[in-house]
Amino acid sequence: MAERKEKTFKFVVVGGGIAGVTCVEQLSSNFPSTDVALITAGRHIKAVTNYKQVSKTLEEFDVLERPSSVLEEKFPNLTVIHSAVKSLHTESHSVETADGRVFGYEKLCICSGARPKLLTQDNPYVLGIRDTDSAQEFQKRLSKAKRIVVVGNGGIALELVYEVEGCEVIWVVKDKAIGNTFFDAGAAQFLIPSLGADKLEVSAPCRRTRYTTEEPASGGAQTFTADATPRGQSSGTVGPGSALGPDWHQGIVLHGAEQPEKCVTVGNGQPLCYVFTPPRPQNDPFTVPAYPQVSRCVSVEYQCEVKQIFTSEDQTLKPESVGSWPVYIQLTNDKTLGCDFVVSATGVVPNTEPFLHGNSFALVGDGGLQVDDHMRTSEPDVYAAGDVCTACWEHSPLWQQMRLWTQARQMGWYAGRCIAADVLSEPVDLDFCFELFSHITKFFNYKVVLLGKFNAQGLGSDHELLVRCTKGQEYIK
Repeated sequence: MAERKEKTFKFVVVGGGIAGVTCVEQLSSNFPSTDVALITAGRHIKAVTNYKQVSKTLEEFDVLERPSSVLEEKFPNLTVIHSAVKSLHTESHSVETADGRVFGYEKLCICSGARPKLLTQDNPYVLGIRDTDSAQEFQKRLSKAKRIVVVGNGGIALELVYEVEGCEVIWVVKDKAIGNTFFDAGAAQFLIPSLGADKLEVSAPCRRTRYTTEEPASGGAQTFTADATPRGQSSGTVGPGSALGPDWHQGIVLHGAEQPEKCVTVGNGQPLCYVFTPPRPQNDPFTVPAYPQVSRCVSVEYQCEVKQIFTSEDQTLKPESVGSWPVYIQLTNDKTLGCDFVVSATGVVPNTEPFLHGNSFALVGDGGLQVDDHMRTSEPDVYAAGDVCTACWEHSPLWQQMRLWTQARQMGWYAGRCIAADVLSEPVDLDFCFELFSHITKFFNYKVVLLGKFNAQGLGSDHELLVRCTKGQEYIK
């Protein structure tokens, strides 16, 4: 493998997401005369912008999606290689890409992120939302859909059920309340009325430049645009891009095929909200009374999971499920529901597969690469940051790892700092950001701030909670 190396770089970072780009920026700025390479399978790279240090531990930033050429212009010592990684050879310190090229490294940082944990593989009616391309595919399918099923209770699911309009949404969660990953049942009850209310107009446009991809002509190159202005081209075959930003749905029309003809309720209890819709097929369980007209329609199936996914040809359906739907989903509560397609939002799996064969990486139970307090893996000169790794040092009592944008930025920055310290033989202490968990996001148009053991994790029953709640305004615990 050594004789096939096209070029050897001092530093190689794999992954064009927040962790990888932040790590590359740290290394490129600290070593301006040293060759640095970023290997990314996607057409775009993600970067932090509008960064604000709100407090010592709390930070707020936007995620900018842009062509890699912008990064190369900023750092002349940086080379961006557009290809997926096929294999890693730690003994020869080399990385082989999917297009057959081999690159050497002295220090490697793996920031390959994670991939969606799909309910089932190779099912055309099951869609996972991960990158710009899959979001566009979702938008395309949604425009023709009258009913979708969203499975999952994390951030993507929370955003989808609030943003989708003109389409019935059946939300399947395995917990007793929505948003169990981020907040308690009380906060969930505070948020639920938002599903039945009109969405507030955005007071100001999104500040960051939003890059999308235009469909290329036959045999042509892919063109990136920002606000419809051409910015550059990328040729060659590239794989799926890095994960979506926290406001990925802004500027995307998430509207189904429903027209304002009649209004229906969904679910077999009180509906959360209503939507304009044509009548359903005969024997469909959804009734058609007259109700106030709102653009969203969400029903929640609590404490159940997916048992089976099938089409109408696969087996005889129960009477309550009769209808002309392309796909049906059977739940563990014995309900069978028809829909146009299923969105799988049940979490992610660390994307470690290309790096494992022939190497001796230590993995953790969640599938992540084990890293110590210097972001080092079990293989020499190989580091990892972001969703692909699992922090295995002794955690602070008020910190836990969650695969979020905030921690991707923090880990990428800290990994770059640790690599630089190792090269310069300098000591480095664990960064203060790992002392207290902190995260700022937005759900249902509410700004959400999470601090420490925000959901009383690990406190047992011997504690007292102080809660202040003003309906429709604030929920503080």
